[in-house]
Amino acid sequence: MNNPSGTTPLIVVSSPQGFEAACSALEAAIPAHGFGLLAVHDLADTLRRKGIAFAEQCRIYEICQPQQAARVLAADLSLNMALPCRLSVYTEAGATKIGMISPVAMLAGLSNDPELQSVAAEVEATTRAIIVTAAAAGEPA
Repeated sequence: MNNPSGTTPLIVVSSPQGFEAACSALEAAIPAHGFGLLAVHDLADTLRRKGIAFAEQCRIYEICQPQQAARVLAADLSLNMALPCRLSVYTEAGATKIGMISPVAMLAGLSNDPELQSVAAEVEATTRAIIVTAAAAGEPA
């Protein structure tokens, strides 16, 4: 997993799988970790349909764990704009990657509330597990 120094809010894991297999693995890992899948945006397809040349693949998954979302909203309703969590499967120079922006880093920039930082840490631990599980799916044991 990149971001070993903590200098970037991006959390990205490379996967040995092809793009479609990684997408399927992510779609299976999301409910297995207690999150729901709200929407999938095929960003690459959207760009191409708009006439923009885009050689890579990119799907953005909006996911939510309702109890955690409710905790965030109870603490600060304006943080609805930071919801839901977004995970991405994409290709870059032939490599498949799965990633997200760190929920801890994102909320740290929006609030100093310790309760929100606690929620963000819990969400980040679970979403990291989702990413790692999906990235490793299909690897030899």
